[in-house]
Amino acid sequence: MSIASLGEFELIARLTRGLRSQAGVELGVGDDCAILDLGGDLLLLITCDSQVEGVHFTMHTSSPDDIGCKALAINLSDIAAMGGEPRYALVSLILPRQLPLAVLDDIYIGLRREAERYGTAIIGGNIAGAGQGEQLIIDITLLGTIERGHAITRSGAQVGDTLCVTGSPGDSATGLYTLLYPDLPYPQNALEQVRAHHRTPRPRIHEGRILSTLGPSVVTAMLDISDGLSGDLEHLCERSHVGARIDTSRLPLSPSLQAIAACASLDPLSWILHGGEDYELLFTVSPANEQAVIEAVQSSTGTAVTPIGTILPSDEGIKLRYPGGHEEPLRVQSWDHLKSET
Repeated sequence: MSIASLGEFELIARLTRGLRSQAGVELGVGDDCAILDLGGDLLLLITCDSQVEGVHFTMHTSSPDDIGCKALAINLSDIAAMGGEPRYALVSLILPRQLPLAVLDDIYIGLRREAERYGTAIIGGNIAGAGQGEQLIIDITLLGTIERGHAITRSGAQVGDTLCVTGSPGDSATGLYTLLYPDLPYPQNALEQVRAHHRTPRPRIHEGRILSTLGPSVVTAMLDISDGLSGDLEHLCERSHVGARIDTSRLPLSPSLQAIAACASLDPLSWILHGGEDYELLFTVSPANEQAVIEAVQSSTGTAVTPIGTILPSDEGIKLRYPGGHEEPLRVQSWDHLKSET
């Protein structure tokens, strides 16, 4: 059996099965960040993620500074998904021998710009050669903090909670489509917006901080949309032992996404549900608190929050409701690093 036949999430479960924990590990494997309790009023958040050339980025679809910016942004998004504050980053590079020095300099311009934007210090890392390999790999470990009692995990959703999302999922996948199929007559404004969303996503740090201040009795569960709304909703449901219903009529379609979909004669629903790399926050809110949560986020950040569904008992699974009331099971099409083609 190969790792490709097993798949990413099954492999994670295999490798972490039976791992021992120890005092101070508040939360280990299975969420956006690990949480460590070192005493005091703040808990330590730790996450890491890699960007591999040819898998997560290419030099002909993104500029080097955008690549650096995105490499840190995806880690920042994990901190945002717990409601935390980013603090320190370690950057490790695996470098092909023929990589131009100017390209690496520009990648670090993007890294530093993103770090400064979110008050994060780059404090070290590591450099290794790729040997005969030709792929650049950027691996970042990010540390953050969260106030005790305010971390939002994937496991707190309750039946009857409202499912909400920030921003406009699907824009990143739309931007990637236009980069892969560049010859259609896309509207210029829409084209620029969806490509920017794909190349330089904005982690929802400020939005996550506001949600965490409301407490886990109000915002009951949360994660970021990295693998696609359908796949990440499945992760939330698995950890919380619940089901969910998405109302397709309430999904927030950005005008840019709609314009690109119309130009390409494609159904935008696939991009919204399965596209991935949006780094929006998908979260659940306890009943009767929806409007207060929406107003708290939108008034402070200007970021739209949209209720898109309801949390159900686990035996009802995950389903879509279409206009008119028809329902059908949601077919999850999550990104899998080991099964998906590059």
